[in-house]
Amino acid sequence: MKENKVNVNDEYWMRIALQEAQRAAEENEVPVGCIIVLNDTIIGKGHNLTESLKDPTAHAEILAITAAARSLENWRLLNTTAYVTVEPCLMCTGALLLSRVKRVVYGTQDEKFGCLNSRYNLIRNLRFNHCFEITGGILADEAARLLKNFFQKKRKTR
Repeated sequence: MKENKVNVNDEYWMRIALQEAQRAAEENEVPVGCIIVLNDTIIGKGHNLTESLKDPTAHAEILAITAAARSLENWRLLNTTAYVTVEPCLMCTGALLLSRVKRVVYGTQDEKFGCLNSRYNLIRNLRFNHCFEITGGILADEAARLLKNFFQKKRKTR
């Protein structure tokens, strides 16, 4: 596993993932967005839809992985990069691992549920037959601000 190898395009792609997160916020969903990129083309994108779909698995990463797999007509997302605004949880880290992405780039850390660095680092477990590169902290302040503003607004409306 390689960590923190920043690509010159990371901020560009993360801004698109942040647009997905903003869409989630506008739909009263926790603002997390994800895009999956292959050869400088977005092949999948998603934002949280757990509330509207009443589905605990409708995380941005899961929806983006599903869209990318449909796009490629293959569940193996080889040589792809996933850009996600918030460090993936256990479920999403597992899905990213199983889908064989090459690299995961995330924005802000998730101290409660993050499984690439904050709470756990599942990818360091060398017993898996696949691992991916991790780059964290890309546009972290912007991603964190989206979350903070969303939850402040939620608390005010209660």
